[in-house]
Amino acid sequence: MYTVSLKVGEKELRLETGRVAKQAAAECTVSYGDTIVLVCVSYKPDPSKGIDFLPLTVDYRELSFAAGKIPGGFIKRETRPSESEILISRLIDRPLRTLFPKDFRNEMQIIANLLSSDVEHEPDAFCIIGAATAVLMSELPFTTPIAAVKVGLINGNYIINPTLVQQTDSKLDLIVVGTRDSVVMIEGGAKESSEEEIVNAIKYAQPEIIRIIEIQEEMVKAVGKEKINLIPPFVEKELSEKIEKVIGDEINQVFLFKEMKAREDAIYELIKVTAEKLKEEHEDIEAKVKHVADDMLRAKMREIVVKDKKRIDGRSLKEVRPVSCEIGLLPRTHGSALFTRGQTQSLAVTTLGTASDEQRIDDIYGEDSKSFMLHYNFPPFSTGDVRPMRGPGRREIGHGALAERAISPVLPKDDEFPYTIRMVSNILESNGSSSMASVCGTSLALMDAGVPIRTAVSGISIGLITENGQSVLLSDIAGAEDHYGDMDFKVAGTSDGITAIQLDLKTPGLPVDILAEAMQWAREARLEILKVMNSTISNARSDLSKYAPKIVVFSVAKEKIGEVIGPGGKVIRKIIADNDVEIDIDDDGKVTIAGEDRQSVEKAQQTVQSIVQDAEVGKTYVGKVKRITSFGAFVEILPGKDGLVHISKLSRQRIRKVEDVVKVGDEIVVKVTNIDDQGRINLIRKE
Repeated sequence: MYTVSLKVGEKELRLETGRVAKQAAAECTVSYGDTIVLVCVSYKPDPSKGIDFLPLTVDYRELSFAAGKIPGGFIKRETRPSESEILISRLIDRPLRTLFPKDFRNEMQIIANLLSSDVEHEPDAFCIIGAATAVLMSELPFTTPIAAVKVGLINGNYIINPTLVQQTDSKLDLIVVGTRDSVVMIEGGAKESSEEEIVNAIKYAQPEIIRIIEIQEEMVKAVGKEKINLIPPFVEKELSEKIEKVIGDEINQVFLFKEMKAREDAIYELIKVTAEKLKEEHEDIEAKVKHVADDMLRAKMREIVVKDKKRIDGRSLKEVRPVSCEIGLLPRTHGSALFTRGQTQSLAVTTLGTASDEQRIDDIYGEDSKSFMLHYNFPPFSTGDVRPMRGPGRREIGHGALAERAISPVLPKDDEFPYTIRMVSNILESNGSSSMASVCGTSLALMDAGVPIRTAVSGISIGLITENGQSVLLSDIAGAEDHYGDMDFKVAGTSDGITAIQLDLKTPGLPVDILAEAMQWAREARLEILKVMNSTISNARSDLSKYAPKIVVFSVAKEKIGEVIGPGGKVIRKIIADNDVEIDIDDDGKVTIAGEDRQSVEKAQQTVQSIVQDAEVGKTYVGKVKRITSFGAFVEILPGKDGLVHISKLSRQRIRKVEDVVKVGDEIVVKVTNIDDQGRINLIRKE
């Protein structure tokens, strides 16, 4: 067993190996306070045949016992991963994947389990540290130490690994992953932070990352295993050279086509013709040709960008593809928008609901609810593909979460807009950065629905080509530039600042100064897109759709809640049935009434308010005679509140019987003259 530790932020970070899971290729237990994560790495000794990608699977699971909880539901055990677990699995995967050798094809699995939680710190950064340490110690050909920290910003002060409570007050919630001298991945959200604040956060994280890397290296030096030999490349050198010779200058013809579909057709035809010429040379020759052709296309595209400062679709380096916006396309939805940028298109739709439509969340941090949801759909036809339609994959969940994070800071507070909001971004076309198109489409659809968001939000993706010591940035990258490039840097925000950021690299790291420049490019592009969006709709509509539910929210005294509900719920059920509405009452007295018709909602509100209203001496009411006795009439002046009109107070003239003046069911005007110590109400009839 070997252990290393150091203080990071406010608590001690401890890495340990050799105590558990000894049959895994490597394992690392990461402790931070009372939060403990176990990360295990396994792999198959023989390379996978017939594939030319890295077969890496990453799974993160939160075990309920970590927080002393028993899973909810009928099954009472952990089953499918939650969205949070999927997002952390992606966070672990993304920085590690690009640091493996290109031709390594052994199937690998990284499993991270949360074993103990202090319910104060999220385990995402610790999982990345544990996974990186485990693969470094294993026989796998992974040799670049990386580490991660979380950065917050409260009252102008940066904080390393802030608690969940601190994050609620933080302007920034950023995960930074890096090597000793560069940044590998960034993920996070912000409350309209400036580019300078983001850059300073990255710089603030770097010294802590280096300190963690130093203890990683100490552990690897002490107990690390000898690395396995690299396997032969997917295509042998001799065959690769033969394929390149057959393709020859034909590769240049592909880039004569500026339109994506035509270029893809040309690539398909080139591969098919080349494979036909070499079909006697090797089994599965088409896959080999495709692999070599892809490398040639990558090299040629990068040469065009770096040498000629041109892009394969004819744009300049900073040029954003044409943007168009439409709203109100779908008449029966509560709000809709179509955002198009080049060949990337998002149809965003808003649906408004009541508190009963909120998403209920039950995880290790406790039970909670979520009133804003953004779901991202990526059907196969958006890229001209054919594949089975199943539930959302990890990519869909990740893109939806990024867009949701970008929009959340501009949403109205629940007490200002008491609706549950569900956004759906349907990608109808995709040629680069559909998640940022989802941000733009969602912003437009929210305004179209009348949701009073503070300001519009847009997003863009910045790419990078690094070749022969030169680095060239690309604004609004298309699909091929993402595939053949070195960076996908998504930045979303308002005209005042950044709300969400995500960096993925295909290189071993990137200097901060290039990231700083990329953020300035992103700001320029973001503002350009915002101009087009604001010319379509610049403020939320004043009225909600007539098809949206009508909601009112008000408060009653806590001691009056029982009167509204009534014995066994009798009173509130009657109000609901009479007005065809939904009524929710919180323990603090907050009442939410929702219905399809505004008049019904207002009538139900008046009924509830009259129930909790107290009679006032000197005030006049229209009451209904409920009961008659020999000495007077009992009149209901408020729901459930009766007062007595004595026989002598029913008329100015002397009367013999109460029935001579009023009958049960009559409505009469009365005035409260007195309320005694026992709460009995005395009335006088006003003629």
